[in-house]
Amino acid sequence: MPGISRKVVAALAASASLALLATACTGSAESGASDDPDAKTTLTFWHGWSAPGEVKAIEDNIARFEKAHPNIKVKVVGNINDDKLNQALRAGGSKGPDVVSSFTTANIGKFCSSGAFLDLKPFIEKDKLDLDTIIPKPMLEYTQFEGTRCALPLLGDAYGLYYNKDAFEEAGIEAPPKTWSELTEVAKKLTKSKGDSYEQLGFMPNYHGYETVVDHYMSQWDHTYFDADGKSTIAKDPAFAEMFTYQKSLVDELGGFSKLEKYRNTFGDEWGAKHPFHTGQVAMQLDGEWRLGMAKDAGVDFEIGTAPMPVADDEVAEYGKGFLSGTVMGIAPQSEKQNAAWELVKYMTTDTDAVVAFSNAIRNVPSTLEALKSPDLKHDPEFQTFLDIAQHPQSNTPPASVNGSTYQQTLQDFGYQFESGKEKDLQAGLERTARQIDRDIEQAK
Repeated sequence: MPGISRKVVAALAASASLALLATACTGSAESGASDDPDAKTTLTFWHGWSAPGEVKAIEDNIARFEKAHPNIKVKVVGNINDDKLNQALRAGGSKGPDVVSSFTTANIGKFCSSGAFLDLKPFIEKDKLDLDTIIPKPMLEYTQFEGTRCALPLLGDAYGLYYNKDAFEEAGIEAPPKTWSELTEVAKKLTKSKGDSYEQLGFMPNYHGYETVVDHYMSQWDHTYFDADGKSTIAKDPAFAEMFTYQKSLVDELGGFSKLEKYRNTFGDEWGAKHPFHTGQVAMQLDGEWRLGMAKDAGVDFEIGTAPMPVADDEVAEYGKGFLSGTVMGIAPQSEKQNAAWELVKYMTTDTDAVVAFSNAIRNVPSTLEALKSPDLKHDPEFQTFLDIAQHPQSNTPPASVNGSTYQQTLQDFGYQFESGKEKDLQAGLERTARQIDRDIEQAK
């Protein structure tokens, strides 16, 4: 969807219902689960996937789980968004889910702080799982909030740079850019103007572009969103001003905001065959690992290259990192089958064979260290880029907040104003935005 990543779209749609949920659910660090996980039972699992291939992949994984746990049957309900999920968790009752999942990494602060998802600590301790040795650190971080682990990652997304190798060769460019200064020069070389538009654009920098949003850019700078007291640091941490200054300069170098926006409006759907990278309208694209399969399915007529996104010019030693997000999985607090539910969560998120099989089926990044290195992982050579990004120690995602992705959207809204020239004073705008972020979080508490 234009301008906002698929994860943030889901997060924003769920904000209102999650706010209500915060007062309706209570979680507890003491599990209190008393059901016998070895008894015959049926679990209900709600997930958000809807495409036929994705649904089949879930069903195949469930079939493997049921074979390993013959006493547990799983009723699978797909195409559940966060609104439907939250309504069911608020209502409770026997018709609700036992195991739940969400695409919305940004909402983990709400899920954990409100008790919408059950605290998994007692189950993890009971099974003596050392998660630090099982799951990459960034994925561990985005599935907990302020010490409460209410979810585990169920595959992930890693963001990098796609580039048209044929266009690179034609322009005499030998390698993808490693720094933002290099990206500007490469993007200019790849850009072919055509009147007041373009025959080919090197890179679409605008915040309304596909995936070129503030938090994806910021992942390539060393930065801190909040201080130790939970106050916004966007006006104090120089990385934010550097990013906004750089992005605005890239917009200006490539033709200006209005010209770029006019060209952007000619792009096909982000999730369809006419995506601008597929058609050659843009020669480089910031995107997640799924784009590789989608581009090849669309039958692109050029060779695709992948690389990490560039980093700040003075942080070249961190080249290789990227933005991470992913699906999260947990247990409904109202479930009366929590021990059995834990068996399903544990299997789908920590069993190497299960994670590898699911990754192979839906082309997402594995979410365990063993799966990332498994010889059974089937992927194109270009996919290795995203596996490496997922394991990079400096890869990151925005920190969880009690009000979900609201602070990210507030910062994104400022970005729209600054890149278009409506906001002239960068520092004053950042200070005003920081105050708004602090007010929103305080109100949510």
